[in-house]
Amino acid sequence: MDFDRQSGLFLHVASLPGPDGIGTLGDPAKTFVDFLADSGQSLWQFCPLGPTIPIHDNSPYQSYSAFAGNPLFIDLDELVERGWLEDLDRPDFDDGTVEYGPVREYKEARLEDAFETFKTDASDDDRADFEAFTDDAGDWLDEYALYRALRTHFDGVSWLDWPEGAKMRDPEVLEEYREELSETIEYRKFLQWLFDEQWSELKAYANERGVDLVGDMPIYVDLDSADVWANPEIFKLDEQREPKYVSGVPPDEFSDDGQMWGTPVYDWAALAERDYGWWVSRFERLLQRVDIFRIDHFKGFESYWEIPADADTAREGEWVDGPHEDIFYAVRDELGELPIVVEDLGEITDEMDRIREDLGYPGMNVAAFTDWCDGDSRYHPSSYDENSVAYTSTHDTDTVAGWYADLDEQQKDCLHYAVDYEGGDVHWDILDTIWGSDSVITLAQVQDPLGYGSDARFNVPGTEEDNWAWRVSEDALSADVAERLYEITESSGRLTD
Repeated sequence: MDFDRQSGLFLHVASLPGPDGIGTLGDPAKTFVDFLADSGQSLWQFCPLGPTIPIHDNSPYQSYSAFAGNPLFIDLDELVERGWLEDLDRPDFDDGTVEYGPVREYKEARLEDAFETFKTDASDDDRADFEAFTDDAGDWLDEYALYRALRTHFDGVSWLDWPEGAKMRDPEVLEEYREELSETIEYRKFLQWLFDEQWSELKAYANERGVDLVGDMPIYVDLDSADVWANPEIFKLDEQREPKYVSGVPPDEFSDDGQMWGTPVYDWAALAERDYGWWVSRFERLLQRVDIFRIDHFKGFESYWEIPADADTAREGEWVDGPHEDIFYAVRDELGELPIVVEDLGEITDEMDRIREDLGYPGMNVAAFTDWCDGDSRYHPSSYDENSVAYTSTHDTDTVAGWYADLDEQQKDCLHYAVDYEGGDVHWDILDTIWGSDSVITLAQVQDPLGYGSDARFNVPGTEEDNWAWRVSEDALSADVAERLYEITESSGRLTD
């Protein structure tokens, strides 16, 4: 699919400003859409939207479901307007950081109150809308709601530690639990309905203002998820549903032992026998929410690093052949041509490049990885080809100001030459250079036009504390910043109709 020459900003929903201690899908999100439109940006990119797992540092890349939405993003003010909540009596949350524990405790209590009111006071139209949503959602909603209800029933332990009947999905046992836990199951479906209603309204608001939404699809799903529990046949699990192998990457310049991600790997042969039906459903679900897909870890579709689950380090893994382009052909056959860009970083091979080029998907260029003294290097702005997406920085790198501060003097001198730096705010010169490149799409973390340093970094890969929590202040998204970004976008030919 051909893309227009355009640009945008990355900001995860959790990082939006607002009074609930975490970003929401209500006025905070719409205010950011207005900022994007005012600054000439036509794209808003964010991390995956699923319900995050507290023990994994609330990473959006480790979720209870690849299909569900995160209830923490539900806007409570909208529920007050509907009469399902009264005075919110908000705690004094930190404006600059998501304190996930207190936020979760506060919001879950309010959402439970809203559900109780809905059950007794909802209008006929609201009840009909809720029933239509549950009827249309398909199997994923039933499986997810049951999974979350069972997880609560069993005191929050992993499904691998549930009683045998529930763990192994004995049909009679599950039917008994569906009756016993019907109220909790209904509550989980109610939350997904609220999320979908608010998200649909936000998407319409953004699209009306010329802003498209860029979603993120991780290749892997968490072991402790409804996805694995409900679909064990498409993963490499043993007879007790424990993973035989886990995902990761081999040793490289950043890690002597490589990385063990711990997520189960797919049984691609089993998926192929099923015409990749689970993946088709996953794409279809994301297509309901976003205008453009970013496929994370595209390398894993060509070949993936498979590590024995009992290994001590990722060194014990090996490369295993993936499905190549077959999976994308299967998705295309069912859903048509999709607007896909891919994260083709890391272990780059000729075969991976061939697959991406055959499919026509733009790959990624990241200025943070540039050797500024080598104009021919893959990530130097002068080398970007049109069929690519260029980033000043990403959620997994430092901010522009942060990585610039860490450059040695030779690299800084080369960068100054490349961006025509004459003093002042170098982050604007870098952004201007990336926007002026040949890449059809350019994106920056919102921290970059704001000139924020490493203290505003969103995530440090390989660490499990103090990530995913940074928030932008409402005052930072000023008219002055929007005006300067608009000027750069206009001069680089990235304004869209």
